[in-house]
Amino acid sequence: MRGRIIEVTNGPFTPMNWGKFLVQVPVEEWAYRSAVSGSSGPLLGEIGWGTNHIIVFDLQTMEGAAFEPGGVAAADLKKHRIHVCLLFEPFLEWLYDQVDVRDLDALPDHVHLPDTPMGLYGYRRPGVSA
Repeated sequence: MRGRIIEVTNGPFTPMNWGKFLVQVPVEEWAYRSAVSGSSGPLLGEIGWGTNHIIVFDLQTMEGAAFEPGGVAAADLKKHRIHVCLLFEPFLEWLYDQVDVRDLDALPDHVHLPDTPMGLYGYRRPGVSA
């Protein structure tokens, strides 16, 4: 995996929310062949991953999920019941708008999203009921 930490803020000073995210993309993992399935193709492709999938991890809550940029961030987050900070969804929306999310070197170290909600605590996404 290759990763990049991106910090996100929504205010100039206090009160300000501060998100800390790790965006990861599989690199050498694409060469892995399953030791169990018997398939000759890469395991990630066999289980439905595309080369555009990314993992976004909230470093503060220690939770994250895999996403396929290009969708709707709110709907994609609804598929997961992850505990996130208030800036996770706005950051995911911003990330989806980037030209090539997999080009981690093109992404900044800091993103300022001034029109996002303020709050003291993160929350667990409601997700889809099992």
